[in-house]
Amino acid sequence: MFDYFIKNGLVFDGSGSEPVETNIGVKDDRIVYIGNECFSAKEIFDAKGLIICPGFIDTHAHSEFTILADGRAEGKLSQGVTTEINGNCGLSAAPLYNEARERREEDLKELGIKERWTTFREYFDILRNKGIAINFATLCGHGNIRASVIGYKDIRPDEDAMNGMKRFLSDAVEQGAKGISTGLIYPPGVYSNTEELIELCSSLITHHSSPIYASHMRSEGDALIEAIKEVINIGNGAGIKVHISHVKTAGERNWGKIDEAIELMEESRNSGIKLTCDRYPYIAASTDLDTVLPSWVYDGGVDEELRRLKDKAAAKKIKEEIGIKNEDYWKGIFVSSVALEKNKWMEGENIFDISLKLSKKPIDALFEIIIDEKARAGAIFFSMNEDNLRKFLSLPYAMIGSDSSVRSFSGITRSGKPHPRGFGSFPRFIGKYVRDENLMPLSEAVRKMTSLPAETFSLKERGMIKEGFYADITVFDYEKINDKATFKEPFKMAEGINYVFVNGTLTFRNGEFTGSRSGRILV
Repeated sequence: MFDYFIKNGLVFDGSGSEPVETNIGVKDDRIVYIGNECFSAKEIFDAKGLIICPGFIDTHAHSEFTILADGRAEGKLSQGVTTEINGNCGLSAAPLYNEARERREEDLKELGIKERWTTFREYFDILRNKGIAINFATLCGHGNIRASVIGYKDIRPDEDAMNGMKRFLSDAVEQGAKGISTGLIYPPGVYSNTEELIELCSSLITHHSSPIYASHMRSEGDALIEAIKEVINIGNGAGIKVHISHVKTAGERNWGKIDEAIELMEESRNSGIKLTCDRYPYIAASTDLDTVLPSWVYDGGVDEELRRLKDKAAAKKIKEEIGIKNEDYWKGIFVSSVALEKNKWMEGENIFDISLKLSKKPIDALFEIIIDEKARAGAIFFSMNEDNLRKFLSLPYAMIGSDSSVRSFSGITRSGKPHPRGFGSFPRFIGKYVRDENLMPLSEAVRKMTSLPAETFSLKERGMIKEGFYADITVFDYEKINDKATFKEPFKMAEGINYVFVNGTLTFRNGEFTGSRSGRILV
């Protein structure tokens, strides 16, 4: 007697091989049978005409706090996502000491999170007690360990500081982190140099059998090529796997760099470096609004950043470095989230239109929003090229990462106008790019969302439809699967996902959530 028996479906096992029509038996948390025989079960599903594949693995998530506030994870679960890789771009749930902890207080309060912690062990215990609907794996954020030791200062670590950072990193990995991530455009990661990162990454080798370095690089536009070279140098210098987060060519003047960027990555892989990357299937990015400012403005933390924006001489210098931007530039930056009720009207509006309503120049409107929101406003940036997106998605070592946090369709995480990638990345990739545009065979697309990320991030016995593996399974209708979320209306559920199983438990059925919290922390 199986718990679930799924029959007559077309099974893509995640390996990239051709699909087979077969049956699958699930018992407890495992796939225990694959074959043509039929058996009884507590519940039987006839998947005739449907695709059965491993649950999708979101290789680039930012859910460390939203999943604690609301573990239902409806936006990801309804896409067929069963596992996330968190702790990206230098920011993770832990360690949280000193200035790193202080910096997160507003996030925790905004999400109504009452618990406090300093280590991954403590955080994982809290997460387990609350229960989560999908699996949670994480990297250790370089920003966390630097801010915990040095703070948000533009200084080089001395020997004592480096040893302190190494201790935090080794503790994180021993407690379950899969490697280290950097956010090299954000404070405090922006203040690090290549040597610091090589030294930290080198220290990982003794604590993890297959550690990985994932990087939001120093530049994704004007200095893109130099940034890729730095990632490769770190991989070479530390002897570690490297992963480029949300790879892109940002800014029209940089679109032509794609061939050189891909050539660099190919050469590094051919030379023996294990290099991979991820990308979301949209041409708009999303991050903090204040990332448009020069990096020196962040030195010393948020209070210093706001002081400089208010200071006439410093503000003048900032404006000079940003330079004169045309109307289209400001129309391409949309405010996605604000904290203050009086500014809620700005959500979903671009900086140019906001500036008209405020009767200000766009640059002055930008400064006013950042100051008013104490540097906590989020934004969406339209800066990428569709043809380049297709090229990146087609790379055999590129995976799908939403670059978003889990949110639900009700409750505390339903706020603002977040990027629709948090609700549609995986159905959009399959429906638009694979089915409609024939960018690649479906078997290859499934591999890029399942076994490839499982191998890359050391997720044992996941990412494949295989006897003995964990029963993370997604069943979908290839003809109907589509994303519905938009930039104006992001909280819209994707179509075409029929069933989702997480660790052998049915969590999603034809647009309805079962309420199961069968997700686990993957260490």
